[in-house]
Amino acid sequence: MMLAPHHSLAWLGSLLDHARFACAVINPFSILKAILLARPAGGNRALLEAEKEHDLVRDCVSGPVEKRPNAQFTDSVSLQPVNRYPGLLIINADDWGRDRANTDRICECALRGTVSSASAMVFMEDAERAAEIAREHDIDTGLHLNLTSPFTGTGCSPRLMEEQNKITSHLRRHRLAKFVPHPGLARTFDYVVSAQLDEYRRLYGKDPERWDGHHHMHLSANMLLGKLLPEGIIVRRNFSFLPGEKGFFNRRYREVEDQLLAKRYRVVDFFFSLAPLEPKERLQRLFSLARQHVVELETHPVNPEEHRFLMGDDVLRWAGDQPIASNFILRSESL
Repeated sequence: MMLAPHHSLAWLGSLLDHARFACAVINPFSILKAILLARPAGGNRALLEAEKEHDLVRDCVSGPVEKRPNAQFTDSVSLQPVNRYPGLLIINADDWGRDRANTDRICECALRGTVSSASAMVFMEDAERAAEIAREHDIDTGLHLNLTSPFTGTGCSPRLMEEQNKITSHLRRHRLAKFVPHPGLARTFDYVVSAQLDEYRRLYGKDPERWDGHHHMHLSANMLLGKLLPEGIIVRRNFSFLPGEKGFFNRRYREVEDQLLAKRYRVVDFFFSLAPLEPKERLQRLFSLARQHVVELETHPVNPEEHRFLMGDDVLRWAGDQPIASNFILRSESL
């Protein structure tokens, strides 16, 4: 079972790490560099974007764009080389097991080959059945950590419900709560995360090789400073977005966080939401990007519009000769 740094000295060290992170965000030399890169000069262009979804902030920062086809983006993990993996299009469906509707819609898309993998919730009303379906149809799953919604499944202990409620109340109190560590909840986070990990192991008979979070709270300050995500696994990074969105410090925060994630975990090159489906040019650009980079598209097939798209012909036509991955895997360039 993973242990968070509970004692005062360990948390002091974590808070110092948080302070160093903040200094990196506001580093004047980095700010000047970003401003210079953002100037429209020659072949250089900084794509510093963000968008808010579910009242959560996310974005991507990138550096100079090379003059080559489809090179409209660069990896926001600026300390890592672009094209660390061959091009790959991964369509991942969130909320597997949340309820019967979510599970059934995701399953339909997975069996059609338009969903690569699913992020599985535990202690939810359809979690048991979803695990059986995943085993039966060999659907690739990872752990969709839930820190913001009540558990709806049976078998939750009163203590687990109580501890989950403490975290949920904290994270939903204010939109910035995600970014501020709460030392008083360190043991609570550890208990709830460990309980969900153990339940995933029970349902799926293995450790999750990939972690992400409901409302992306797997990247909350308590999660990262507590080092509750196992080192070396695949972890969902921050969202990447097209030009012209959000402010500088918002973008700068995400740039630094993505750099730190890449040092400890494995991350894809780009991460987008499948929605919105209009304008069509947006999705065409994202599909083209996957020819040279690993691109993850997050989808919620319980949404009728997304379900129709994934069950229709457009998704396969736009993918063209770039097939949708059959599972969630990061292949090394040597493969």
